[in-house]
Amino acid sequence: MKITDVKVTVWKWDNIPPTQYTKDFKSLESRSTNMALVQILTDEDITGYAFLGHSMASIGYNAQIIVERFRPGLVGKDPLDRERIWQNLSKWSLGGTMLQIGAIDIALWDIAGKAANMPIHKLMGSYRNKVPAYASSAILGSTQAYVDEALSLKEKGWTAYKIHPPAEPKLDIEICKEVRQAVGDDYRLMFDACWAYNYNDAIYVGQAVQEMGFYWYEDPLPCDDVYGYVRLKKTLSIPIAATELPATGPKAYAPWIMNQATDYLRGDVAIKGGITSCLKTAHTAETFHMNYEVHHGGNSLNNAANLHLIMAIKNCEYFEVLLPDAAQKYGIVNDIEVDSNGMVHAPDNPGLGMEIDFDLIEKNKVFFLGILGPHRFRNVREAISCNFALLSSKTNG
Repeated sequence: MKITDVKVTVWKWDNIPPTQYTKDFKSLESRSTNMALVQILTDEDITGYAFLGHSMASIGYNAQIIVERFRPGLVGKDPLDRERIWQNLSKWSLGGTMLQIGAIDIALWDIAGKAANMPIHKLMGSYRNKVPAYASSAILGSTQAYVDEALSLKEKGWTAYKIHPPAEPKLDIEICKEVRQAVGDDYRLMFDACWAYNYNDAIYVGQAVQEMGFYWYEDPLPCDDVYGYVRLKKTLSIPIAATELPATGPKAYAPWIMNQATDYLRGDVAIKGGITSCLKTAHTAETFHMNYEVHHGGNSLNNAANLHLIMAIKNCEYFEVLLPDAAQKYGIVNDIEVDSNGMVHAPDNPGLGMEIDFDLIEKNKVFFLGILGPHRFRNVREAISCNFALLSSKTNG
């Protein structure tokens, strides 16, 4: 089997509701963004798919980079040589291209699963066929809003809830107290500060959530403060979860492991360079008896890839569901849902096993990078110009 082409379709996602997950970055009103569908075509009529982008920011030149930088090195290669391709692509990772590398890798795994006529997790070697989900809040407008959301999810059968706080230490602790009191001592709660605190505030809040029996304490310090995390971990007994950022591959985890700076490793297929990269890290974590808790993937197809990964490893306890759904789920007909017991289930169709909403993508298409009849777009500017001309001719005709 050989790769014959790599194509990217950019489409618009409208009416995304206002959301905020960190103290310094938020959207104030409903907005739109651009997403991309990556297609890797083969000479055996098997096509692999991936999504590029998320609701919080437009994809910029990420689509162009896939076609201009990576396509020439992919065409003619065997798509089943995923490790060789990933090693070659990862040489570019210092250029901030992990999102593109991740999308290409996911599409290659999709091809492999379809060629073998089995879901990706079976191809990797399944460990299970379902896993508990936890709900991951946005930053909400009041303490009561957190309480109401946690209680609602508990009533629906969800077994765990993670708080993204306003990152104001006293208020954060008050929110945690009220939520804990509302859901009871036996309900599992996590806390994610999104890198907001200095060391003293991290200790102050960490001791509070530790006393309240929270399950883990995530990203309280800046993502590069390995020294601070070592000090924090020695002071607190609550498990620390870190390493979600930066957008790097498996080798970047070494200092965290060797310095014992965190209890749980974190990552996802988008920012860590695909399924291949995350699987390497998960197995490394297992060697040190550590969990690799998979982070939300940023879009629906990435989350499907995350789910396959989780089904194939033992050392991940949860599937993360970032709320609200309207700012996270788009472009998939049969998106992942949590059942009445708080579980999500493994896809059982070949490859990623998800039904992409091609009609929606075509309806909202902005431009296309690849072959259009005899013409190939060389860059985003040419694609936009050509599509503008086509739209103008349709309008005038």
